[in-house]
Amino acid sequence: DKAIPASVRAEAERLRREIGEHDYRYYVLDDPVIADGEYDRLFRRLVELESRYPELITPDSPSQRVGGQPLSGFVEVRHPSPMLSLDNIFSAGELAGFAQRIQRYLESDQPITWVAEPKLDGLAVELIYQDGLLVTGATRGDGVVGEEITAQLKTVRDIPLRLRADRDQAPDTLVVRGEVFLDRRGFTRLNRERAEAGQPLFANPRNAAAGSLRQLDPRITAARPLRFFAYALADPSACPCNSQAGLLRWLEGLGFAVSPLVRTCATLAEVEARYHRLAELRPELDYEIDGMVVKVDDLRLQARLGATTRAPRWAVAWKFPATQATTRIRGVEFQVGRTGAVTPVAELEPVQVEGVTVRRATLHNQDEIERKDLRIGDTVLIQRAGDVIPEVVKPVVDQRNGTEKPIVFPDNCPVCGHPLHRAPGEAAVRCLNVRCPAQRLRNLIHFAGRTGLDIEGLGRKNMEQLVAAGLVRDIPDIFTLDPEKLAALDGWGEKSARNLVRAVAGARRVELGRFLAALGIRHVGEVTAELLASRFRGLDRLMAAGREELLAVDGIGDTVVDSLREYFDDPSTQVMLARLAELGLEIIPPARGRQPLEGRVFLFTGTLRSMGRNEARDRVRQLGGQVVSGISGRVTDLVAGERAGSKLKRARERGINILDEADFLRLIGQGGNSDE
Repeated sequence: DKAIPASVRAEAERLRREIGEHDYRYYVLDDPVIADGEYDRLFRRLVELESRYPELITPDSPSQRVGGQPLSGFVEVRHPSPMLSLDNIFSAGELAGFAQRIQRYLESDQPITWVAEPKLDGLAVELIYQDGLLVTGATRGDGVVGEEITAQLKTVRDIPLRLRADRDQAPDTLVVRGEVFLDRRGFTRLNRERAEAGQPLFANPRNAAAGSLRQLDPRITAARPLRFFAYALADPSACPCNSQAGLLRWLEGLGFAVSPLVRTCATLAEVEARYHRLAELRPELDYEIDGMVVKVDDLRLQARLGATTRAPRWAVAWKFPATQATTRIRGVEFQVGRTGAVTPVAELEPVQVEGVTVRRATLHNQDEIERKDLRIGDTVLIQRAGDVIPEVVKPVVDQRNGTEKPIVFPDNCPVCGHPLHRAPGEAAVRCLNVRCPAQRLRNLIHFAGRTGLDIEGLGRKNMEQLVAAGLVRDIPDIFTLDPEKLAALDGWGEKSARNLVRAVAGARRVELGRFLAALGIRHVGEVTAELLASRFRGLDRLMAAGREELLAVDGIGDTVVDSLREYFDDPSTQVMLARLAELGLEIIPPARGRQPLEGRVFLFTGTLRSMGRNEARDRVRQLGGQVVSGISGRVTDLVAGERAGSKLKRARERGINILDEADFLRLIGQGGNSDE
């Protein structure tokens, strides 16, 4: 130790101080002041010095965040005071009851100031600092005894290893409590890596965070992008302030990250408004919250109110409706889409998710069923995401009793009986019978729907009724509908029949791009259709185009060309197009210089998995569309990603076209052309 030159000791201290300051600015303030390369240079120099002189290593050195040697097991830690749970409420009425109980207990009707904090969906932990240094970190455990995970918590970048206070200013002992969590991008990346490695996926970010902290090898924890927000002290009297809001500001000054969404509320009405605002913000956040914690702001009142055996009297968790739930798979139905893809759909015991009764959930394809090892009779975890049909996340294997049955994909189409086919490299199993009734129905619905000719009054339910009644068998039949036969259908009348016939007549003159998109040709979405229309400007010219001529169109590749040739070379297609011409359908060229998304106004809500929000907006603008940030009469399309919020509901109410992420990718030419 004496052999360490004073200059080296001073340099190491300076590097620890500088790196700690840069970590604070980057991870807590989100305000870095140096480039990543410069930071790496400082860090490498510190590690170099500590490798040469191990005596330089201190508990608060940034180098200690990378994780030490694996532990043989976890040691139990008794908390200085119990880490209590919170009672839950689910309505404004229950909030009022909570406030009334507090006032009865205090025997006072004096107004109470509240603090509203987002309820993070992570793992509660405790951090113990001695003389400003982090010495112990522990899980909540049973609230009285937890597991020591100090080495693991040291890898979390926004947990300070040393408090940002002079030693004489920091309490001798400070016990901080907060939440470790994994943001959505980190969760997605972690599950992708696990899938590629053949490992089971985490069901949600909370499970991922808990699994990361309970790794005996801290180096595994260090490789996962965990985050931390502080929200409490074991002993609030250690804080030189009298309010919860002040306590959080004080913790920020000591170097802790605190949620920027915390608000002080003067009335219960403000608390309720904040709850609804957080529910709106929830889809936009890059981390999960499952509700809002409501606390009495005055720390002296908190002390007077105390706690029951399990929960404080001065705080409550106002939970959001669940986005996940467990239920049982009763059976599986195999649905046939408009391009023949067969999709397995689980029939579930009804369960409430986000206030909606869920009875069905997609199982995607055969590979997904095998990867997740799903069986009929399984208890499963399901989730809803935005406007997407619910999906099965995983089975609850511990609840199997041996009566479960494997899910067997059929060999033949469940509708027409034609043998099913799976092309090499494709996940989808398809019925190749183009006359399959299920495909025809789906194709008719698409042709008349919003992404097709958009014929008012000819939505899914009405089309299903017309097909069942034998009035429509193929696309040309739409243009031969008889008002008297329509009026005689159940639920129809003369007025509705005349309106539909009038709407059909208005669709007889259609731009080429819209017509191509309406046909539902595989791999030809709206943008691809517009590109083809702009290049060839006439259906006959497009049908006569050779392979090289088609490939010369920017954005058109071999897959699209193969699909076009297969479609237009089919005799049934040629008969259908000839009949449409006889019925007076006029296909007109697009306006000169028109871009594919010209005239459309897009609004985004929720999180896109395949690209960032800014990238998606830029793509829309490149294709001639406009992007806005709020609901208005101008919006033509709303793109709903995962965890879409209140904008989705308002868009539905206004009749705005809703696109999920797959729809959007197809629209901009990055996702092929799916079946549904």
